[in-house]
Amino acid sequence: MPRSLKQHVVVRPRALHLAVLALLGGPVWAQPGQPLPLRDSQVLEEQLPETPQAPTLMRGERMTGRTELETVIEGDAELRRPGMTVKGDRITYDQGTDRATIKGNVQVNSAGNRYTGTEGELQVDAFEGSIQQPTYEFLSNGAQGQAERIDFLDEDRAVIRNATYTTCRRDGPDWMPAWLLRASQMRVDQEEQVGEAEGAVLEFKGVPVPLPSMSFPLSDRRKSGWLPPAIGLDSTSGLILSVPYYWNIAPNRDATLIPTAMLRRGVDLAGEFRYLENDYNGRINANYMPNDKLRGESRWGFFGRHDGTINTGIDAIGQLGFGLNLNRVSDDNYWRDFSRSGLSLTTRLLSNDAAVNWARGDFSMTARVLKWQTLQDVTSPIVPPYDRLPQITGRWGRNNANGGFDYRMEGDFTRFRADSALTNQPNADRGVVFGEISRPWLRPWGFVTPKMQLHASSYQFDRALAGGQTSHNRLVPTASLDGGLVFERNARYFGRGFLQTLEPRLKYVYTPYRNQNILPNYDAGAYDFNFATIWSENAFAGHDRIVDNNLVTFGLTSRLLDPDTGAEVVRLGIAQRYRFVPQQVTLPGRTPADKGLSDVMLGASINWSPTWAFDSVAQYNIKAGNSTRTTLGVRYSPGDYRTVSLAYRRERDLGSQQLDLGWQWPLNDLWGDRGQNLGRGQGQGAGRWYSVGRLNYSIPDRALVDGVLGIEYDAGCWIGRVVVEKLQSSISSSTKRIMFQLEFVGFSRVGSNPLRTLHNNIPRYQYLREEITSPSRFTQYD
Repeated sequence: MPRSLKQHVVVRPRALHLAVLALLGGPVWAQPGQPLPLRDSQVLEEQLPETPQAPTLMRGERMTGRTELETVIEGDAELRRPGMTVKGDRITYDQGTDRATIKGNVQVNSAGNRYTGTEGELQVDAFEGSIQQPTYEFLSNGAQGQAERIDFLDEDRAVIRNATYTTCRRDGPDWMPAWLLRASQMRVDQEEQVGEAEGAVLEFKGVPVPLPSMSFPLSDRRKSGWLPPAIGLDSTSGLILSVPYYWNIAPNRDATLIPTAMLRRGVDLAGEFRYLENDYNGRINANYMPNDKLRGESRWGFFGRHDGTINTGIDAIGQLGFGLNLNRVSDDNYWRDFSRSGLSLTTRLLSNDAAVNWARGDFSMTARVLKWQTLQDVTSPIVPPYDRLPQITGRWGRNNANGGFDYRMEGDFTRFRADSALTNQPNADRGVVFGEISRPWLRPWGFVTPKMQLHASSYQFDRALAGGQTSHNRLVPTASLDGGLVFERNARYFGRGFLQTLEPRLKYVYTPYRNQNILPNYDAGAYDFNFATIWSENAFAGHDRIVDNNLVTFGLTSRLLDPDTGAEVVRLGIAQRYRFVPQQVTLPGRTPADKGLSDVMLGASINWSPTWAFDSVAQYNIKAGNSTRTTLGVRYSPGDYRTVSLAYRRERDLGSQQLDLGWQWPLNDLWGDRGQNLGRGQGQGAGRWYSVGRLNYSIPDRALVDGVLGIEYDAGCWIGRVVVEKLQSSISSSTKRIMFQLEFVGFSRVGSNPLRTLHNNIPRYQYLREEITSPSRFTQYD
């Protein structure tokens, strides 16, 4: 080693930024134009370690050192390694122990996490050590705080003593955060993204809430632990308090236990279990209330779904798909009292369904068992649907085969079972064979598709029909011819260029009449009359009714397309049917269609800009001179967090007229504060009020059917919500509840969570905080 480097040397250039590879004795870095110390190549080769280490880069105003012992940097001292920066007034680096001692204005940046303090020690490579009187800021959620001391266990784990923690941003020297977590000791794990506090107190606006010990997330990553309590007020159950516990069993399994106290009912024990594997996945929800004080009985519900595949081990069969959907509850009133335990408020038909399916090439088969639980309401009874014990279906199809022909065949066997005292019909075994052949001719200017269908069915009843029959066979053919043209031209409206289309369409359908009045109805239902079903060959879904047809359907559609993107800007449509003979086959209690013209379907949709959207559909009765059904909808969305939608629906036959209004809008707009454009999921800045809601109003009844109304306040590091909800639970009663929530951004939420209610009810509702991407460490690069 050259003698000049062995001795204690003081170097004082006027503006020295000397960088020394202190630990390795490898190449030395310097600023441009500054000479490097000469080294003997043989000595360098002897000093290089067997395993290369990350270089340690140091610089400052003054530097002293003893080779292989220590280096002292003073004045804007800085020590760097990949992913880490250490700064201070004075840094003493011990090369033998790889330990740095920092004095004055300590600053440490490790992978984007930043720490400051008065003094500290750090084992550089292992990132072990401590900082006195530190402040800190975490990259993952922007949280910050200060403490008496922080001890680094490694680059991901640390223990912080007498610590504070908040996600509120510092604002001035006398700044005091809106919420603050104080803890006698806090452990943070950046790898698991979890924090644990002992001797904790959570303060909000100066109001303390003692929390002897707690854990909290440092990001959106899942973790086990108690979730914030949910508090709500229900018009039926009274005050409701839930304290959920989340169990992160494995990366592909988790469970949530939800004990809930209802003031007027008692204690409900609920839970959810989820699993996800390569070949299967599922979810199980269940709850049990030992004694419901309002009903005087125990209540329970079970809801499970499983989907997956089964490997048979037989090459000729291969894998089978398997699905299971179970829904069972204790009593008829469950749907009204526990609507948020797994059912929607209108769910009164609970399916219990198991199915096995197989597919290979053009073939597929399904075997299914379906059993219903019907929840009756004396004010609005319903006839239960038929159980299918079992249903076996096979399908074969091939397109563009043998000169462009399309083929399809389907076979179905179903055993229908129900209580005949409720259905007033016999049970039956039904077999169905359905075949179809068509030959489409498709061209840029239009299409023509002739089609033939054959529908065969056979019934075996468990008791005789009114005419004495115990069986019945039916064969119904159908022929159709469908064709349309497409005309295009360039057009310009309101100063904007378009590609305009004119698309006439004509379809003729013939199905001979077969008397089906004696047949019970097991699964047939009338299609809704709309732009899609007006072109269908059969007016009924299911296999128990095949409508007789001798009719032609004609329609005309015109569209304005954006020539650059192809997006549909305007769509106008009209369609109508003409029957050459009156309809004879219909469902019980329904009126058949007369000969002549049907109602006219009129439709218009306009999406002139992303801000405005309009959609309307009307069913107009020419003979009566009025509309049978009308739907009008308009939406105005000028930007993030600003959306208003209004819909009007009328059904003359049912005497129903409803207005549906939904919105999310910043109230600050009323006094001229337009906020900031921070992007989706980031709100519009601190100090913003938002109004949210959806109202469904019945015009004939002059009453609010369903309603959600709420206020959100975004303070930056916390969000407050109050939401009132009213849902119709029967003809004469409704359920009302109030939900309030306090969200500490990046920490936790306290209260009853109304976010799902807002998201499900308000069209285009946006969360005020929604993490889009994980932050990069270069966000706080030093």
